[in-house]
Amino acid sequence: MGTMSEPNLSSFIWSVADLLRGDYKQSEYGKVILPFTVLRRLDCVLEPTKAAVLDELAKRKKSGVNPEPFLLKKSGHLFYNSSPLDLKKLMGDQDHIAENLRAYLQAFSSAVRDIFERFEFHTQIERLAKAKLLYLVAEKFARIDLHPETVSNAQMGAVFEELIRKFAELSNETAGEHFTPREVIRLMVNLLFVEDDEALTKPGVVRSIYDPTGGTGGMLSVAGEHLAGLNPGARLVMYGQELNPESYAICKADMLIKGQDIANIVFGNTLSDDGLPGKHFDYALSNPPFGVEWKKIEREIRKEAEEQGYNGRFGPGLPRVSDGSLLFLLHLISKMRPAKDGGSRFGIVLNGSPLFTGGAGSGESEIRRYVLENDLVEAIIGLPTDMFYNTGISTYVWIVSNRKPPARRGKVQLIDASGYWQKMRKSLGSKRKELSADHIEEITRLFGNFRKASKDGAPISRIFKNEDFGYRTITVERPLRDAKGKVVLGTKGKLKGKPQPDSALRDTENVPLSEDVNAYFKREVLPHAPDAWIDHEKTQVGYEIPFNRHFYVFKPPRALSEIDAELKVVTDRILGMIGGLTQ
Repeated sequence: MGTMSEPNLSSFIWSVADLLRGDYKQSEYGKVILPFTVLRRLDCVLEPTKAAVLDELAKRKKSGVNPEPFLLKKSGHLFYNSSPLDLKKLMGDQDHIAENLRAYLQAFSSAVRDIFERFEFHTQIERLAKAKLLYLVAEKFARIDLHPETVSNAQMGAVFEELIRKFAELSNETAGEHFTPREVIRLMVNLLFVEDDEALTKPGVVRSIYDPTGGTGGMLSVAGEHLAGLNPGARLVMYGQELNPESYAICKADMLIKGQDIANIVFGNTLSDDGLPGKHFDYALSNPPFGVEWKKIEREIRKEAEEQGYNGRFGPGLPRVSDGSLLFLLHLISKMRPAKDGGSRFGIVLNGSPLFTGGAGSGESEIRRYVLENDLVEAIIGLPTDMFYNTGISTYVWIVSNRKPPARRGKVQLIDASGYWQKMRKSLGSKRKELSADHIEEITRLFGNFRKASKDGAPISRIFKNEDFGYRTITVERPLRDAKGKVVLGTKGKLKGKPQPDSALRDTENVPLSEDVNAYFKREVLPHAPDAWIDHEKTQVGYEIPFNRHFYVFKPPRALSEIDAELKVVTDRILGMIGGLTQ
């Protein structure tokens, strides 16, 4: 086929879909096309060393040693196939295609077999065979050239992602569950790397990156591409965990295509069953599901929180069960390389509620308190609405690090990037807006400069001290009075001889951490309630990040004379109409 441009590949894919039409629902095409695409890619990748691998196998069998390490070495990859068959050879025996294809799959090394098992590929083989389609479909794939010389890893990754999105949309699932827009990932990767440009351009640099909600591997891939662009000699070792079997299979396949060690990609629920315990990383990226409840894993999470405290992941606190977003934030913090070993930086996309949900003392507030008091938040960037496939809501990128550059220490930068977007030619689900390359560059610059900035008279970058987000909630008591209005005094315990509080009049006030509580009380409370006092035992510290309030621009109302003149015109018109009715 010569160099395979993506349109060719797309038209090829739809020609396969044409074969499936009628026997398969549109939403099921992916179950056939994705694993076959992976199979053909691996088939082509292993072709040049196939003969050498088979010779080696025969040799090692004779001497009775475990052939695996030798076969890996001969294949030149992190996987191999020990069968004399390949897709082209399968074409030679039309009558036994199903059993031969199964035998061929069985001969892959175990990590690759696992990919096809998660795709439940054997079920599709059976179904295609029953529909008398197996040979036709396999033959189509055997004819397409997916050799790395023809289709580079990057192209293959892009094609793969295109397919994934197409099939997710067709099956009307929330495509967003599997997919973070490329340009949002690019922005996040820029923000992660911009302060480390110098270190990352050194020859032979090796860094690790981790995604606890790996999806189909998009974040890891974009980070890899970006670093290769900065420094072709750099290596990014990729780690991830994913919960959905099909996404996991795709992610692993994609990593395999890109030459990563897929032992680093693990299956399972990151929150209840961390598949990479005790491991730390230089970088991490995550777009966890927005506002998903964690009822199903509540027992495991609470157990870890109670038994391990700060030695586990959930020491600082637990959010409400209806929204697990902040659990991912805590999980990522536990994966940071300790500062003394060089530290870590990560980016996570969250919706608005983690910024402010929950009052003082709540799990959410305690988690915010932990990250701010430990000086871990570098910046929070507010993105435009309508950026994600499955939701139109506002989202925020948190950049978190335990190795802040000196200028950032003790401070948090808020960037309002909600105005940086262009309309998409064609919306995809809820996604109607996208970031252009210029937008990404501009936002990265705002972050990199770390200064306050405005655009068209409105603030877009602001710098705060960590404690600016903290407050004390004080409990203000008023005395209980009897029917005659006389203050009732306590008769026993610590209230003996002191005014008894009236719970109906009890109130709370939030006092900024930067203010003295007593000065605030004198100024704000006593003038209105001279008999009030503070119950200091009930005081709680809270933290919240009222993002939008910090970017609110007051628009002065128009002059009264202008409004009056307008009203007069309208009233005159109404009077005229009424006059017309009475005649």
